[in-house]
Amino acid sequence: MTEGEQAQAPVPAPPPPETETEWLRLDPRMLLVHPVREVLRFLPVIIGLFVAGAATRDGTGRLQLLGILVPVALGLVRYWTTSYRIHADRVELRRGLLSTSTLATPLDRVRTVDLTASPIQRVLGLSTVRIGTGTAARLDDGGLDLDGLPTPRARALRQQLLTSIATPAADPEGTGGERLVARFEPGWLRFAPFTSAGFVIAAGLIGVGSQVLDQVGFFEDVDEAAWEGLWARVGVVAVPVVVLGLGVLVAAFAVLGYLLTNGNFAVSHTLPDGSWHVRRGVLTTRETSLDDDRLRGVSLGEPLGLRLVRGGRLSAIVTGLDRSESGSSALLPPTPRALVQRVAAEVVGTAEPVHARLVDHGPRARARRYVRAMVPAVAVAAVLVTAAAVDGLVWPAVLAAVVVLAALGLGHDRARSLGHALVDGWLVARSGSLTRRRDLLATEAVIGWNLRSTWFQRRAGLVTLVATTAGGRQWVAIPDVPEPVAVEVAVNAVPGLVDQFLATDRGLPAGGTAPVR
Repeated sequence: MTEGEQAQAPVPAPPPPETETEWLRLDPRMLLVHPVREVLRFLPVIIGLFVAGAATRDGTGRLQLLGILVPVALGLVRYWTTSYRIHADRVELRRGLLSTSTLATPLDRVRTVDLTASPIQRVLGLSTVRIGTGTAARLDDGGLDLDGLPTPRARALRQQLLTSIATPAADPEGTGGERLVARFEPGWLRFAPFTSAGFVIAAGLIGVGSQVLDQVGFFEDVDEAAWEGLWARVGVVAVPVVVLGLGVLVAAFAVLGYLLTNGNFAVSHTLPDGSWHVRRGVLTTRETSLDDDRLRGVSLGEPLGLRLVRGGRLSAIVTGLDRSESGSSALLPPTPRALVQRVAAEVVGTAEPVHARLVDHGPRARARRYVRAMVPAVAVAAVLVTAAAVDGLVWPAVLAAVVVLAALGLGHDRARSLGHALVDGWLVARSGSLTRRRDLLATEAVIGWNLRSTWFQRRAGLVTLVATTAGGRQWVAIPDVPEPVAVEVAVNAVPGLVDQFLATDRGLPAGGTAPVR
């Protein structure tokens, strides 16, 4: 080597320049969609302008014309000022006229890819690609929605995003492709009346209807004397008829809402990209894809109404998705319990944690379930009994008995529902009554433990064991478990994670799970 060569220090090669990708616009057919949406958004203002024009007898129609042209212009501007591009490692969305904003999301932050299509989009053959990143961002402050793309192109983009972020899954049978796991059946509609959807729809319609009647002065025109006379004649008969009619109405709304939301439902699994796909919707369709690499467990929802008819629902625990994105994590709507358990077993890869016997928390935990249910009920019953004694009425006393009996049943069901298990690398936790839930969380997804106890729990020697994770509600809780059992579960589920916090004289077992009682 010469002296001149020794003077030259090695220079690292410069990184290759990043290839600039062309900015792309949304489909031109959105020029028809955006103006319509803006007109609907400004509809109250437009109606107000028409009413004002009629009241002032302005025959020129300038206000009405202005009220329509402005939203249409905003819709056109929205299209021309929105563009996107996809690099090898990120997705960028740029929008805005006076204040331009550019949102960039790394591909490794993509958690879910949803495809939605409103009725007008379906007519035009368009879809919206919603890229879920697991952040709290929304459209107004940075959500990433590509609205809209031709449906085939949107599906190709979804496949591209999932392929770029997913690790090829094992395909032992070598079949590849998409495997259908469950499809909508008309028999599922029988579960709709046992959900809260019908009550929500009926309450909304009744609220809007009462507001409209109040605005037109209906209640002011009601003759109170005539109303009282009518009530005296038919009140006894009308009450059950009205209650029955409302029940039928609520059930009809629930079935209709279920059909519109979950019609054409299908859940499937695709190899080798390793992802779950959920499709549903009659008018507005929605397709959600969940990457296998980010699935950390499932949650079997068993609300009281669905349990009465042996039904349930299933949702996924996905890294990066919180409770605010429950629609993206739903795997099954209210369906037969056997189907929920079968799909849950397929998602987690084993049926053991789905059907595992749970560890009982003992008599103190069961007593605490009864106490928590009975104390508020006894307080309410005391007030009712006092009112019955003062006013000499019978119905408050009867109502007090009903409240106490209902609370007793609630406490009994809560005590029966309480339990946990540690099976085949899965933490199983079940609790609740009105909204009973059985969570299955992979122990490898547990990133921390939290032992909480109130003053009453400490008196009973109980704690609430909380497994912290990065998906779903961010935690899975096991309430009212004896403290030694809670520590044992934490030690055995994730060895080494809590060892530094344990006292050396505690004498905990080195392995194994708590015995089933």
